[in-house]
Amino acid sequence: MDSLITAAARALASGDPLGALNRIALRDDAPALALRGIAMAQLGDLARAKALLRRAARAFGPRETVSRARCVVAEAEIALASRDLGWPEKSLDAARVTLEQHGDTINTAHARYLEVRRLLLIGRLDEAERVLALLAPDPLPPALKAAHALVTAGIAMRRLQAKTARDALARAAESARQARIPALIAEVESAMRILKSPAARLITDGTERPLLLDEVETLQSSKDLVVDACRYSVRDPHGTVSLATRPVLFALARALAEAWPADVSRDDLVARAFRAKHADESHRARLRVEIGRLRTMIERVATISATPRGFALTPLNARQVLVLAHPVEEQHAEVLALLADGETWSSSALALALDTSQRTVQRALDSLALAGKVQSFGHGRARRWMTPPVPGFTTTLLLPAPLPA
Repeated sequence: MDSLITAAARALASGDPLGALNRIALRDDAPALALRGIAMAQLGDLARAKALLRRAARAFGPRETVSRARCVVAEAEIALASRDLGWPEKSLDAARVTLEQHGDTINTAHARYLEVRRLLLIGRLDEAERVLALLAPDPLPPALKAAHALVTAGIAMRRLQAKTARDALARAAESARQARIPALIAEVESAMRILKSPAARLITDGTERPLLLDEVETLQSSKDLVVDACRYSVRDPHGTVSLATRPVLFALARALAEAWPADVSRDDLVARAFRAKHADESHRARLRVEIGRLRTMIERVATISATPRGFALTPLNARQVLVLAHPVEEQHAEVLALLADGETWSSSALALALDTSQRTVQRALDSLALAGKVQSFGHGRARRWMTPPVPGFTTTLLLPAPLPA
């Protein structure tokens, strides 16, 4: 490897893409193409970066398997940055195996971190933790140590473990300072701001107030009856009842919890659960049926009694009833939560992350676009969606995550 290639690689490692391009911008040999691709990726021109890396992979000879594998890893990172989550996992896994066999421990670890970050984005936290457990950050350079800590913090925040997330971010900040990469330092600072922003709302006794992630974590172990509108469940110290697949029952449970200790009229319950403007006898009959189903499902944690004007909720094992709600509630909130990271997403990537159909996501995007909340650019498969980050609150609880135990 000649001196210009070495200097360009060092410039890229320190976060100086323009310095790298000054040295290799006019060269078309395989190593220069690969480094130019990485430089363009750091500058934000992801389409050009991907094209350069593919040219580099073709230009490397058949015996240069390590160099081709590094191009595959770099292309996977570009796909992740552009939220193209459908890239072939087998290609990255094969590249990682090649790098590992040839003793390239740093790029092997980098490939693992890309896999973990993708799993984290699509809400597969258990798999992300299993892959992360295979990595030991101590022998790695500062930049990868920061990446390890950032992923650890991301998993902890999704699991509502504020202290674990805070400790991980402190390690990430220290490693980022040692790496002296401005973009990495900015990423860590952005993650730290999440812990200082409202993560949810607490509704009780007709009032509501914002909660930080620490307070949400504390609420998980409280002795109160919590109707969780973030995970669609009802829980108390003795158990959790999931209503994630029963939206009508959850709507009734939330309405009763928000009014506790008072009751809720039948007309109000019909409006909340069935979205009917006027309640007729058919609605009242259906309400009786759904209340009976809800009473059966939550019988371990609460009872529902009839009153002259409606129904009331009574906890069995708790002192009071609380409602945990999203920091911001509106239609298609999950889509907005993913787009709020400021990156550009394809509809297929959004569908993968939300575990729903692409057509459902497209309808949501069209509705949000009409309301001026999202914007798109490109056409066909190259079409991407984005929105400016929503200020003032964290989207942690809006993203897909498993129900609490």
